[in-house]
Amino acid sequence: MKKIDFKKEFKHLYRPSAKRVVEVEVPELSFLMVDGRGDPNTSQEYQEAMGALYAVSYSLKFMVKNVKQVADYAVMPLEGLWWTEDMSQFSVEKKHRWQWTMMIMQPEYVGQELVTQALAEVEIKKNPPALSKIRFESCHEGLSAQIMHIGPYSEEPPTIEKLHQFIAEKGYEPRGKHHEIYLSDPQRTAPERLKTVIRQPMGE
Repeated sequence: MKKIDFKKEFKHLYRPSAKRVVEVEVPELSFLMVDGRGDPNTSQEYQEAMGALYAVSYSLKFMVKNVKQVADYAVMPLEGLWWTEDMSQFSVEKKHRWQWTMMIMQPEYVGQELVTQALAEVEIKKNPPALSKIRFESCHEGLSAQIMHIGPYSEEPPTIEKLHQFIAEKGYEPRGKHHEIYLSDPQRTAPERLKTVIRQPMGE
């Protein structure tokens, strides 16, 4: 049976153009989430969050395939919501002030009951430090602007500025949190080839 790739199923959300900002309507989607704060490059809390999210996501993948007899699927990429209490202080030079929610999207046939079972299974097998911080929650961003950034994370500011300029030109204002989707593994991909979807919900 062919493995499902939800990045292709939701191509308009996970494969935007790198040349221009596009407007999208993001539906309600379900995620495993972990909250934290601090510089992702140095924070142990951040590393622990990723470890727990992937452990539970892979557990769910195998449970869906073996228990629910649904087609196998590829685990979705890591995503992050980023903000500071005072958004005027949100900058790449002040990462220690960042707050974040790291998350991985789950297919529609994953529900709370299955998540609870997966959490229990992972606790027995691995019990990663951030396991107790995981929650299963839906997120509905609605009308948003997004663009693909190709290159190092440190070089995102011009791309983000382009995104916000598009929002202003459309007569909207940013709302919600800065959203990034990490399509590349930074441990296996050269910095100049990293692909990151940058998304910002917007409204009047």
